Amino acid sequence: MPLDGMVMEAKVLAFGPIAEQLGGREHSVKLLPNSSVRFVIEELGLEMWLDNGLMVNLNGQKVGDDEPVSDGDEIALLPPVSGG
Repeated sequence: MPLDGMVMEAKVLAFGPIAEQLGGREHSVKLLPNSSVRFVIEELGLEMWLDNGLMVNLNGQKVGDDEPVSDGDEIALLPPVSGG
């Protein structure tokens, strides 16, 4: 059992340039209880995306960066769509 059973894990799906930055589309992130989406983004070193139109889905629902994350959640990080 990891660290007194308090460590949780979430799955992160990254898209577009975020996936390129992380070196792949699927990642597993260790969480502490009461972690937020922002914590996960900061743990991955992606906080610069927060001010650049990052959209976050938690288990298929669009959420803000203050949304709590639970063990086993799936977080999709979607960069802003560019083009024209």
